[in-house]
Amino acid sequence: MLLTASLPCLIVILTWLWPLSLPLAFKIPLGLLMLGASQYLYWCKLSSGSVFVPQFPRPVIILFNWAFGAILFLALLQIALYLGALADALVHWQFVSIPDSVRLAAAGVAGLLAAIGVAGAIRVPTVRDVTVTIPGLPAAFEGYRLLQLSDLHISRLFPTRWTQAVVDRANAAGADLIVVTGDFIDGSVAMRRADIAPLKNLHAPDGVFAIPGNHEYFFDYREWMQHLSDLGMTMLLNAHTVLTRNGAHLVLAGVTDLSAPAHGQTGPDLEAALAGRPPNSPIVLMDHQPRTAQTAADRGVALQLSGHTHGGMLPGLARLVARGNNGFVSGRYSVGNMTLYVSNGTGLWPGFALRLFCPPEITRFCLRAGPAQ
Repeated sequence: MLLTASLPCLIVILTWLWPLSLPLAFKIPLGLLMLGASQYLYWCKLSSGSVFVPQFPRPVIILFNWAFGAILFLALLQIALYLGALADALVHWQFVSIPDSVRLAAAGVAGLLAAIGVAGAIRVPTVRDVTVTIPGLPAAFEGYRLLQLSDLHISRLFPTRWTQAVVDRANAAGADLIVVTGDFIDGSVAMRRADIAPLKNLHAPDGVFAIPGNHEYFFDYREWMQHLSDLGMTMLLNAHTVLTRNGAHLVLAGVTDLSAPAHGQTGPDLEAALAGRPPNSPIVLMDHQPRTAQTAADRGVALQLSGHTHGGMLPGLARLVARGNNGFVSGRYSVGNMTLYVSNGTGLWPGFALRLFCPPEITRFCLRAGPAQ
């Protein structure tokens, strides 16, 4: 991990900083600062004992993410510049040359992109409206509004004030039901107690339901499940609940995360989650990771709500994220007769807080009836 994080920095030092016409007395301290910034995850581990929990003040976390982002973007820009300069040199049969002015301009662009990326990552999301047609949806649930939060990653980067703003926006959306599809936190209950406290104010007429994400298993899973329940959320751990209106039913089910067995906990069990449900009732499934969506579709699920991918965060990176999730990374997909929706996330992991062209979201679904299958 340290080598991977260092590679963009080494590219920048060797191809950008070293060739600049600057005195060594300037280059050496700047190079050391870059190396220090590139080891952000190492400093995170020193601060809390885990790379997943930076326990620095929020401005320091923002600065680290900006610096790491600027180094990453500058490394990519330098590679592009060198490829262009090499092509030009071959055409004109001359030495490869990149003026200092071009290098400095690239640094400015990289710094600006990183600033935009961090600002986009840490803002309070707006509500995104999505209409989903569900075959056989009972008339009583026509126009039913369901609000999804996902990947909050409540932490020093997303503290109490941010959480309260998300809660206020979610409550104001006027949904009939609120669901949270995992990755509530980064840190232990003791670390995050105050930051997560505003979630107790989430409310909707039909309740607030949730499932764990993979990050809950990193930090005292059982304690977190109890604490989230104490905050008023109904945790659907391989279980379901039945929503009833005028004698008609809609099933809301949830499964645990795919990473659970690696932490000695019960893995996702869709059969158990759907056992005993009313027959012929549409099923909405919460599953933090989208990669097994085909299995849910084969079991007759009408709508699956997932997160986990953070929408890919950056162009190019989204392609890699998609490969690890069976091609599912952001937005709506048709999987057989099922609709899969993968949220970009309401927050994201503070160890890599950058977003470009991939805004965070609070998602409000409006359910509409379609012809029965």
